[in-house]
Amino acid sequence: MPMISRTKVAELLNETACEHNHKKDGKGKNKVCAEQAKPGGAQGGCAFDGASIALVPIADAAHLVHGPIACSGNSWGTRGSLSSGSRLYQVGFTTDLSENEIIFGGEEKLFQAICNLQAKYRPAAIFVYLTCVTALIGDDVEAVCQRASRQLGIPVIPVNAPGFVGSKNLGNRLAGEALLDYVIGTASPEYTTRRDINLIGEYNIAGELWDVLPLFDELGIRILAKITGDGRYHEICTAHRAKLNVLICAKALLNVGRKMQERYGIPYIEASFYGLQEMNHCLRAIAQGLKDPELQERTEALIERETRATEAALAPYRQRLAGKRVVLYTGGVKSWSIISAARDLGMQVTATSTRKSTEEDKARIRELLGQEGILLDKGSPQELLQVVRRTKADLLIAGGRNQYTALKARIPFLDINQERHHAYAGYRGLVNLAREIDAALHSPIWEQLRRPAPWETSAAKEVGGWPS
Repeated sequence: MPMISRTKVAELLNETACEHNHKKDGKGKNKVCAEQAKPGGAQGGCAFDGASIALVPIADAAHLVHGPIACSGNSWGTRGSLSSGSRLYQVGFTTDLSENEIIFGGEEKLFQAICNLQAKYRPAAIFVYLTCVTALIGDDVEAVCQRASRQLGIPVIPVNAPGFVGSKNLGNRLAGEALLDYVIGTASPEYTTRRDINLIGEYNIAGELWDVLPLFDELGIRILAKITGDGRYHEICTAHRAKLNVLICAKALLNVGRKMQERYGIPYIEASFYGLQEMNHCLRAIAQGLKDPELQERTEALIERETRATEAALAPYRQRLAGKRVVLYTGGVKSWSIISAARDLGMQVTATSTRKSTEEDKARIRELLGQEGILLDKGSPQELLQVVRRTKADLLIAGGRNQYTALKARIPFLDINQERHHAYAGYRGLVNLAREIDAALHSPIWEQLRRPAPWETSAAKEVGGWPS
């Protein structure tokens, strides 16, 4: 498989549907998009990581990493993407190249691995991920995949996203290219309806998609394909027959939405499931996008009902959370949509990160935070703690890697990233978010942690304290 071309990388970095790429002089471009992974420091932020994050939630497919075993993380339980059926996606597969294969080539070992995987697990499809090592030694993964697909009679899809070509964002888009080139449009659904939509960039973290699907069912909106949380290979093959694409984590797979519009005439909208106002806006936008007056009326009735019920459920939490100050450190669409959710709870976000955020995201952040809000481009533990102290924040909401920073500083913490185990999307998710924030803030552990140590109290000093 030839290394991904510079032309393809340039095309994805300059996605025409991304508003910050419209300025010809390049000054308005988001430097995150063009960020290159640094050798030795790319873990969790390279193109390979981004591609696997986007594709691995396809639950009935097998995901085979072609490279040294170090490129394969512990797939079982490290991400919160859940499946309502097959759990094959959680099993990690790798060709585990040795020095011998690196010197003489690993194509035959890859072919045998594909054959063994098919014989033992019978997946709906096999995705094969190129890594830095196999890209550098020149293994033709595409040719091996074609040979295996012909011989085994199942789809074997090459994913050309070696880590060194760029950032996680670029890897997301390279994964989208693999779907566009090899998957979407290769099969037709048994039937279609005038209310078929695709959800793109929704990964069903902690099963939160399942809190939203009943709303679509009630409105008569069919999810033709979920790309990719709780997704199935065959349904993604039929995604080209939908009437509307809804991009949830909008910029991650924006190229998929744009190219499906160009190839199949499917319009797309960008939306968020986080927060009361954003969820209401999402449902309205879908109804308007489907151009169905009757659906719009029913949507307004559902929004009114769910808003009333959610407001009632949130009332006791708002009394306890009103006025609490939050520092938010996450990325992409969550950098502003969680601000909206916090405001729904009566809380004030004093600072948020702009990692992986587009200029449009930043504009929304500024509008929500106001002039006094702090935008964090990068946040080391020291910088985060400084911002927490300066803004007198009561809570840090961030990814799991920051929880120990918060705990060592004796600051309440809430995990918002993909490793979490609580669903925060939709109406029910907002109530869950309120419950978890309330539990984090009002845990009795903080009072105990902040007390002086026994040997520091006056009583201890009076009796001689602890021996030195």
